[in-house]
Amino acid sequence: MRIPRIFTDSPLHLGGECELDDNAANHVGRVLRMQPGQELRLFNNDGQDYNATIIQAGKKNVTVEIRSAEATQTESPLNITLGQALSKGDRMDYAVQKAVEMGVTTIVPLSTDRCDVKLRGDREDKRLRHWQQVAISAAEQCGRARVPDILPVMTVQEWLAHSQTCDLRLVLHHRTEQSLTTLTGPANVALMIGPEGGLTADEITLAEQNGFLPIALGPRVLRTETAPVAAIALCQWLWGDIGN
Repeated sequence: MRIPRIFTDSPLHLGGECELDDNAANHVGRVLRMQPGQELRLFNNDGQDYNATIIQAGKKNVTVEIRSAEATQTESPLNITLGQALSKGDRMDYAVQKAVEMGVTTIVPLSTDRCDVKLRGDREDKRLRHWQQVAISAAEQCGRARVPDILPVMTVQEWLAHSQTCDLRLVLHHRTEQSLTTLTGPANVALMIGPEGGLTADEITLAEQNGFLPIALGPRVLRTETAPVAAIALCQWLWGDIGN
């Protein structure tokens, strides 16, 4: 039987007992219906996986004993911050999920001129919590030791200011001949992905004025949820941990 891998906010200590946080306990106790004596692999963003045995399991509370810890090698040396324009339905979920699998460090939802999705107040908070859970589930599945942060929605101007500390800033659109393969390897990258219909000419110009390089990934126009996967994969292949 496959041993479930679960993220928890709880501190984990080798050789000690740990009570899982509410979300992790709900997943283990209510969803998976695991019982005392069964094994888990836990992680909590400290870079390690913990092998644990359930010693008490209920619908609301789960206590485990930490038996061993292992440092993981699943985090890329390349720090990638993704600025992803908001999209409808499950397209944003797909972009978040696949970006996590490809090794992105931080995800920033962007509100752009052509976005059909407008989030404010409680609706924004609800979506951010949902996307963070999508990121947690993706990290659990792919073996990552750290769950990327989903930051609050930013305007284009806020995103451009936020990303100024990145060594290399890239804005993707198909109306350029500049390729990633001509660039020198950075330590960290900011990627800006537009919505369905693309970024406006003014948004691209503003990005360029703030140090972003326009980049095309080929002759075909990619969907807003496909573009980040292709771009992150290429960045990881050139400067990160894919193929190395």
